[in-house]
Amino acid sequence: MTVLVTGAAGFIGFHTSQALLARGERVVGIDNFNDYYDVELKENRAARLLAQEGFSLVRADISDREAMAQTFARHDDIDRIIHLAAQAGVRYSLINPYAYTQSNVDGHLVLMEAARGLKNLKHFAYASSSSVYGANTKLPFAIEDPVDHPVSLYAATKRSMELLSESYARMYGLPLTGLRFFTVYGPWGRPDMAAYIFTKKIIAGEPIPVFNHGDMRRDFTFIDDIVSGILGVLETTPKAPDGTPHRLYNLGNNRSEKLMRFIEVLEGALQRKAEFDFQPLQAGDVAETYADIDASTRDFGFQPLTPIDDGIPRFVDWYKDYHGV
Repeated sequence: MTVLVTGAAGFIGFHTSQALLARGERVVGIDNFNDYYDVELKENRAARLLAQEGFSLVRADISDREAMAQTFARHDDIDRIIHLAAQAGVRYSLINPYAYTQSNVDGHLVLMEAARGLKNLKHFAYASSSSVYGANTKLPFAIEDPVDHPVSLYAATKRSMELLSESYARMYGLPLTGLRFFTVYGPWGRPDMAAYIFTKKIIAGEPIPVFNHGDMRRDFTFIDDIVSGILGVLETTPKAPDGTPHRLYNLGNNRSEKLMRFIEVLEGALQRKAEFDFQPLQAGDVAETYADIDASTRDFGFQPLTPIDDGIPRFVDWYKDYHGV
């Protein structure tokens, strides 16, 4: 059988596809290679996947109904879906809001409609986000916490995906699991994320932008731990207490790190000191995230293993090799 991975040329999608191929799965990847960030990085990820047996790539937008219908008809042996394609980034939603509804809401709906026609579908896991916790002040963030006050459009679209999934699970029995990711970083990471931005600027001798004047904490989660969680939940059957085949889980490092400590570890890995450009908290952002992973550990054995002291040097090593530093 075949696993469909959307956003396969993206950061998490690339690593997830690699892990699936390594264990002998057939993978169909979908990606539209949009220019939100460096397309060459996406092409290089895709090239590595295409060089491996068992991987095929569809260049299409998940919100394109006809393209998705054709893809699902050609690959009717798909039995699991890992939906990671999305318009990412909290701050970009202030500039291009329509990209978020098209990709995150319309795209998710198109995929669920197409998935309804799969005869052998066992599980449809999709990427949500820690941003859905919005203005919550209780820490750590737990799945049971209310998520009615998003502080960004990005968060609102991710919450919309969860609600759409709940309705499809109830109406059609579609087996769906939403995964709320917490600040993922690592090799082949996105250029709009802190690790990449800071590393690039520190090497160039430029000041790094530090929001909320450095008073930030994040549950930084290494990519290998995220992939382990995705593959772990994929083999389960989603079932809520009332029998509805829809569940939600946090995937985080279960540790909220001070942003300034994150930078200190990065400085150590680079053996260079950073210059700082302290700025106020940006609209749509929150000061702290922290994942409660009790449910994830209980239900599919999720256990993050990589502290930032190990993960950041691994990112830096990749960055230097990739960019020839």
